[in-house]
Amino acid sequence: MEQNRYERGVQRLKEVDDIAGENVITSLSDISPDLGRYIIEFGFGDIYSRSGLSLQQRELATIAALTAMGTAQPQLKVHLHAGLNVGLSRTEITETILQMALYAGFPAALNAMFAAKEIFAEVDKREIV
Repeated sequence: MEQNRYERGVQRLKEVDDIAGENVITSLSDISPDLGRYIIEFGFGDIYSRSGLSLQQRELATIAALTAMGTAQPQLKVHLHAGLNVGLSRTEITETILQMALYAGFPAALNAMFAAKEIFAEVDKREIV
């Protein structure tokens, strides 16, 4: 059962985050491989694999939460990439961030919007090359 959960998590992680998610897990291998395994098993094997929301809805919720936290820029950037990867439009992403200005404040929304601007520019640059 545990191996199945892990395998399901790895598959969902690839589907959502592509290489960015794998990079996060790999970067943990020398300091805390257990944390990487927990992210895969619980985060992606259990939560992201549930049927109640689409991957797009899950990524919008994650982008909103990370924006509201205001202290998770690296994770926000990973999920901005993931949002685009699962088919969110730039407008859906920026409107979600703008909505968070109402609940999390302008500094959190500004930080997230600048992160989105950076990620969008990276994606545009990659598409040109």
